[in-house]
Amino acid sequence: MAKQAKTAVSPTRNEDYPEWYQQVVKVSELAEASPVRGCMVIKPWGYALWENMVRVLDEMFKETGVKNAYFPLFIPLEFMEKEAEHVEGFAKECAVVTHHRLESDGKGGLKPAGELAEPLIVRPTSETIIGAQFSKWVTSYRDLPLLINQWANVVRWEMRTRTFLRTSEFLWQEGHTVHATSEEAVTRTEMMLKVYKKFVQEYLAIPVLDGRKSESEKFPGAVETYCIESMMQDKKALQTGTSHFLGQNFSKASGIKFQNEEGNEELAYTTSWGASTRMIGGIIMVHGDDDGIILPPRVASAQAVILPVFPKNSDKETILSFCDKLYDSLKDLKYFGKNIVIEKDYRDVPGKNWDWIKKGVPLRIEVGPRDIENNSVMVARRDLGPKEKKSYKIDELEGVICDILDAMHQSMFEKAKNFLNENTKNINNKDEFISFFTPKKSQKPEIHGGFAVSGWCGNPECEEKIKEDLKVTIRCLPFGYKAEEDEKCIYCGQKAAEKAVFAKAY
Repeated sequence: MAKQAKTAVSPTRNEDYPEWYQQVVKVSELAEASPVRGCMVIKPWGYALWENMVRVLDEMFKETGVKNAYFPLFIPLEFMEKEAEHVEGFAKECAVVTHHRLESDGKGGLKPAGELAEPLIVRPTSETIIGAQFSKWVTSYRDLPLLINQWANVVRWEMRTRTFLRTSEFLWQEGHTVHATSEEAVTRTEMMLKVYKKFVQEYLAIPVLDGRKSESEKFPGAVETYCIESMMQDKKALQTGTSHFLGQNFSKASGIKFQNEEGNEELAYTTSWGASTRMIGGIIMVHGDDDGIILPPRVASAQAVILPVFPKNSDKETILSFCDKLYDSLKDLKYFGKNIVIEKDYRDVPGKNWDWIKKGVPLRIEVGPRDIENNSVMVARRDLGPKEKKSYKIDELEGVICDILDAMHQSMFEKAKNFLNENTKNINNKDEFISFFTPKKSQKPEIHGGFAVSGWCGNPECEEKIKEDLKVTIRCLPFGYKAEEDEKCIYCGQKAAEKAVFAKAY
């Protein structure tokens, strides 16, 4: 039996995928648990990644005419109550503020005091309070379309949490727009989904399936929800972005009306759309390996790190001087609209190379005495084996480093796309469908399944039965797919109304 290679992360993905994920978050120094249950502290290496994602998405939004604003963290209870389906959908996740100060309990501790006349909801999402403002901002067709986004935090009181994937507080953006016609609103809804798809594929190197949600899976209060779904290495789905056509539902609730060109008053049509730090969890689970995270070069916290190597009796000053000159030659290069970020790790300690492997930095540039003699450096790509390195002359590296990063991005995307394709099955037989989502005794429970593309009758009771029996949900009704004329529902056998993508999901 071949000896298993030692890995930087224990357990490995095959040994215990959920625990592997938690360990990767830890050893990569992306985030850690906070003293508040279910919340996270995003560390500098992780926050730099988020900042780069924000920068790119923000530019993409603004190219479509969107402007940024900010709205309150607290939402009056009466606002949430205005849209019945919305409040019902979020009621169990809401954090509620009932008091406005603390006072001594007479025993050396503190207790809440000053009960509020009306409780305040800590925003789980902002449709209701933003709608209240929009009703003041919109009076005429000349005010439309209104295109607003905010970068913010939200709170959803989750019972079972996992860093980045599902936390009680997380960071996100939420876009909210108002339109004169249904057609304009639907066009905007579709446009923003395409923005998310482009971002996730072209910057995060994660392939996606896009489609609309079933009635039971759509956003509470929406007429339609469109989504992008990605496959993780345990073959589960992760929703990486959503865009909602809200129709006139929230306009009715908030009184968003305008006077049309004929002078008649109409209710407006609205949309909302959002993506969050959950995408960082997606990066980990799509690209990570048993040595840690692998960061997509176009949004990485840094694109490269310079690592001087100090053999015994070497001239450290000469090596460091060479490294400084190398850094100066690279630091002003432009990569995807910004200066390339180069870290310098000049520590003389064992194992520092592995520190950067675990953190997922795309390129490791090693410099030792022999390299200096040859006026060259050794470059290692994080998506290749730890010992796979290539020598580049100094005057050559400046001209090819961006090409190396792009080659890495493309390789990561193709690898993830092949995995998605290999584990997406067209299934038309119920027994095969059940077997597909039921692990064999020899399999780890979390390493089986994938995406099943099958016929569905459209009946929510059938959908609920599948969820109850197999822990499988409809991830989307994929665009471009249509049920055959004689196709049957995969579970109940009735005539299929839709093609659906079924999967277990985060």
